[in-house]
This record gives sequence, structure tokens and C-alpha cells, in this order.
Amino acid sequence: MALFLSIFLGWAQQTDVSYTKRVLESSEIDLLFSYYDQDGSNAAVTGGEGTEALTDATSTIVLRMPMNEDDILTVDVGLSAYTSASSSNVNPLDGGLGANPFDASSGESRKDMLAYINPSYQHSSEDRNSIWSANAYFSSEYDYFSIGFGGSYTRLFNEKNTEITLSGRVFLDKWNAIYPIELREGFFDDRIVGNGTYSPNFSEFDKENRNTYSLSLGLSQILGKKLQGAIFMDVVSQSGLLSTPFQRVYFSDLEDFFIDEFQLADNVENLPDSRFKIPFGGRLNYYLNDLVILRAYYRFYWDDWGITSHTASLEIPFKLTDRFTLYPIYRYYTQTAADYFYPKETALSTFEFYTSDYDLSKYDAHQYGLGIQYKDIFTSAKIFNFGLKTIDLRLSQYDRSDGLNAYIITLGTTFVGN
Repeated sequence: MALFLSIFLGWAQQTDVSYTKRVLESSEIDLLFSYYDQDGSNAAVTGGEGTEALTDATSTIVLRMPMNEDDILTVDVGLSAYTSASSSNVNPLDGGLGANPFDASSGESRKDMLAYINPSYQHSSEDRNSIWSANAYFSSEYDYFSIGFGGSYTRLFNEKNTEITLSGRVFLDKWNAIYPIELREGFFDDRIVGNGTYSPNFSEFDKENRNTYSLSLGLSQILGKKLQGAIFMDVVSQSGLLSTPFQRVYFSDLEDFFIDEFQLADNVENLPDSRFKIPFGGRLNYYLNDLVILRAYYRFYWDDWGITSHTASLEIPFKLTDRFTLYPIYRYYTQTAADYFYPKETALSTFEFYTSDYDLSKYDAHQYGLGIQYKDIFTSAKIFNFGLKTIDLRLSQYDRSDGLNAYIITLGTTFVGN
């Protein structure tokens, strides 16, 4: 996970040596909502060909509470509910109509909900030059459970113009593996058509654990009166079940079998049980004038599955008034294909590893967005004992060269206790 270090921590200077300014003056609440809608025709659930229609609605509450002058407790809680035509075809036969990879089944696998909680605790030294934090993470959905923990240490020096942060996280995850219906024990359907007898050479995964370990290093620097920069690097190691158990694969050297218009799986994707990732990059923020700021970002990514990628983005906030800021956003992404990616019916059954997940294919992507932010430092609008500080609305369009497209709406508000 890429780490961006804010250089604005600690800018407030002490005016009296006998007084230490509180790290957080009062409690804050962030209320966040996002809606995501996508479509495409390369679903991994159906072997790289089929509907990718999906909608997801996510609601999040983040509560930051000052425990004393130096410590902050943050609790981040969220729910994400999705409906997916693609995942509905884990069992395409439960819809009551003819099975087709480009149509959604009406079975229970078409929807799921993710719930998570992410508490963290932060302590700042009396001189505000050292900050350490500890955090935990728990999430659960129908076929996946995750537990995580981590911590970070930040040091500010050079009159708080330089900031270095070292952080680490561990995730210990567990699949409850769900396989395509035709590969489950005891499956039989007299509608199967094909040359011969459908008898896939399939066995369930022996282990269902997935562990992730990450270490991050970041450096932030004020480079001048108008220029701020940051660089970062992560090292990530994963082990365990890195395949998705319900994503089908079709081989070129085996016969095809169908029920209605739905092709039955030859196997599920099989990927190595380890993966090593190194992303690194940086940010530059340039204060052009009182009305415009330029925010540029770049990241390079490499892993030992054969993927390299480049991400670049530019955000240009325009200050319309003292309270309203408009910010257009553009993001470009490109990646090479993983060594184990094969389009439908191009892999051989003798290969050791294979997938038809187009997230691991070669593609380019463009994201265009426009946001508007309302900010009131006086929090004049009140709800109970909290004043409204900011409202942030953002609309984005995402287009991928393999035909996947999506739009995203996000709405965030921040309330400050009185």
C-alpha cells in the first residue's frame, strides 16, 4: 500500500514554551459514501468471456477522538454491498432460464456484503517531532475473512520541513472456497452436451490461507515556498492461496461441454502460492497562486509474476471562492500481462499455472474525474454538537482498453465537535 506522508503535520508552532498544542482539538467524524457501477465482457468467473456487470455501494464512518493532548484514537467502520452478474455465474443454473455467460443468474451468489472495522491509535511526542501509531483490521464477507495489524513511526526534523515514516502491516486471511457448480462433488445434469463424457481433472485446493506482509518507507520534504515533494517505496510479500477458487479456465487441448449456452469449466485458475511486489513513486505539489495548486503523482510497480505498471495522475484544484474549490482529475495506468495470463482456450491443460482473469492481462486505463469541495473553517452549520467542516463530491469515469468501463460517485463530509 503506497504511503503518502503529509508535510503539514506540526506546522503550528508553540507560542509559549509552557504550553503544548493538542494534536487534535476536538472529535471529528467523517461520513463517506461511494457508488460504483461497471460493465464489460471479459469476466474471469466465466473464463475470460462473459458479463462483468457489477454495482457496489459502500458506506463508511470514521471517528477521530483526542484521548489527551498527545494521543488520538481513530475507528473506521464500513459496509460494502455489491450485486454482480459475473459472480452470479458461479452457479449459472439456478436462475430458471437458459444458462448464458452474458446473462446474470438470479441465485444467491450474485450478491454479497463486506463488513470491516479498522481501529488505530496514534501518539505524538511532546515536541511533536515523533509520532507512532498502531492499528488493527478485521473484515468478513461470505467466502473471505481477513485479520490484520500493523504500526508506523514518523520522525520530523529540519525545523519540520522533512518527514520520514516507516510502517509495516500484516494480513492473515482465510478463504471459504466456493467452486463453480459443475466442479463440486456430486454434480450431475442430463442437459450436458459435448463430444464424450464431461469429466474434468479437478481437485480442490489443499490450503485456504493467504498471508500478506508489507513494509513501507516514505520521505516528505518542503522544497521551497511553493513546492512540496514526497517519495515512497513499499515491499510486499504474499503467500498461500493466491488463486480465486471460482474463476474458470478453458483449455485449448480439451473438448468443450455445454449446458444450454454455458460452457462448463475445464478447471479453475491456478496461480503460484507466493508473490513479491515492489511499488515506488512520488508526489509533487506546486502552489501556483492563491487560486490554483498543481498536484502530480507517479508510481512504478513490479512483481515476480511478470507484471510491471506505470500510474500517473494530475489534479488541479481551482479555488472558486473562500469556501468552494473545484478540482478536475486525470489518471493514466498501463501494465504488462502476467506470465500466467491466457485468453479463453489458449492455455494447455499441461501448464503448471494459468488464469483468464483480465485484471492480470496487458491493458491501458484512463480515469477522468471532477470534484467540488465546500469548506467552512468556522463550522457554522450545526448537527447536534457537531459543526459541518467540509463536503466533498467527486464524479469519475473509468475506461479500460479491454472494454471494461465504470463510473464512480463519492460523497464525503467531515463534522467537528464543539
